[in-house]
Amino acid sequence: MSNQNAFCVNAPNILVTKASAALDALNQLAAKLDSAIRNSPVSELEKNARQHFISQLAKHGLVTREEYEGQVALLERARKKLNELQNKIALLEADRGK
Repeated sequence: MSNQNAFCVNAPNILVTKASAALDALNQLAAKLDSAIRNSPVSELEKNARQHFISQLAKHGLVTREEYEGQVALLERARKKLNELQNKIALLEADRGK
């Protein structure tokens, strides 16, 4: 899903694969709504509808692809730092034991 407006389940991999068909349907619905609203003269309605739609998805544990990828990157950096610190501790403990 490379679409910036795509949504991901913030859950274990099992639920992600199970929910992908439902998420695709939600993406299609969002695209249709977006198209319909853009073709109408009511731009303020678009803004409010989009915010409401995203807030409703968030209530069900869904996040935007952008938010998901940001959290994944943050987690990867945290894991890398944790491994570095664990290695430093192991070296210090080994030096201390000599």
